[in-house]
Amino acid sequence: MNAEDGLQTLPGLAQHRIVVLLIDDQKIIGEAVRRLLRDEPDIDFHFCSEPTSAIAEAERVRPTLILQDLVMPEVSGLELVRAFRDRPATRRIPLIVLSSTEDPKMKAEAFALGANDYLVKLPDRIELIARMRYHSGAYIAHLERDEAYRALTAELAEAAEYVRSQLPRPLTGPIRSAWEFIPCTALGGDAFGHFDIDADHFAVFLLDVCGHGVGTALLSLSAMNALAGQTLPDVDHRDPAAVLAGINALFPMERHNNLYFTLWYGVLHRPTRRLKYSVAGHPPAVLVTPAEEISELWVQGMPIGVAADFAFASAEATVPPGARFYLFSDGVYEVTLPNGEAYTLDEFLGHLAAPAAGPGDKPREAVAIMRALQGRGDFDDDVSMLELQFE
Repeated sequence: MNAEDGLQTLPGLAQHRIVVLLIDDQKIIGEAVRRLLRDEPDIDFHFCSEPTSAIAEAERVRPTLILQDLVMPEVSGLELVRAFRDRPATRRIPLIVLSSTEDPKMKAEAFALGANDYLVKLPDRIELIARMRYHSGAYIAHLERDEAYRALTAELAEAAEYVRSQLPRPLTGPIRSAWEFIPCTALGGDAFGHFDIDADHFAVFLLDVCGHGVGTALLSLSAMNALAGQTLPDVDHRDPAAVLAGINALFPMERHNNLYFTLWYGVLHRPTRRLKYSVAGHPPAVLVTPAEEISELWVQGMPIGVAADFAFASAEATVPPGARFYLFSDGVYEVTLPNGEAYTLDEFLGHLAAPAAGPGDKPREAVAIMRALQGRGDFDDDVSMLELQFE
């Protein structure tokens, strides 16, 4: 936690108290302001008569407002304004400059250095208190928004970690797997998995719920568990079109806060190496042969939850020995380049055709390429990419 973060635990913040720190070398001014505020029970007043100790006192008191004289011995009032604005712990605290003169040039310089207000001392009590309440109120509201945002961020991070914990462990053997899952800061709705239906049939899927937030992640986990647990009622999980119809009936968007999701679901018949699949509005899966030839595995279909009783279609492909298979969400390739242009799916597929540095490295390499292309490390949507390698 840095010094600025420490301000988020201001004493009395929950009670919306105003904490005022006056910095003035004249003790008579300090006493005058104290008397002006003595009938205000929600204002805590602190006085510092040593300008050289002002920074340390502000860090100790953690005020919601600083009142500061401009003409003081040893320290220039304007330089002190600059010093407050240069330090993380005091950078955002509202600061009212007190001056003995109404000097336009002095005002302009004070505002340029970061002062929030300028008063000729001593101001009228009603005006002074009104300005204190205005500036402190805005600052306290800002701190409360920061606190709420931090709590939300922590909640989203916890939810993202839970989603990650539910994703499948890497496979070894005739089918090997590797994956990357990078939740965006707002947490999207990606989830994926693979499992054996029986000794001959191996299923793989990836889904992407629209929107962001904890509710979206909860829906993705519910759908993932229904698929991986093979709990869809009266559905042959070896039949991709039947699986999509079953999950479409289970998750109508009107019963799930108007959320819908895309889905790619496929079943490999191990003895014949035939891969049967069905798609609900999801990007194509990609099959790369040892000769680096690409096949896009896609068939038209509505997203899950959008249209009841939609008739999903299926298609088939043969998986040659040594092939690589990729499933991914659109968050991995839908990035904006620094010149403002959108990256395309076809460009992304070109990266998938090239061999990886080592087995299982392609998901990590592809994500690194997309980060480099967009010029930043975070993504606007969840990024999920699953690779299967077939002996």
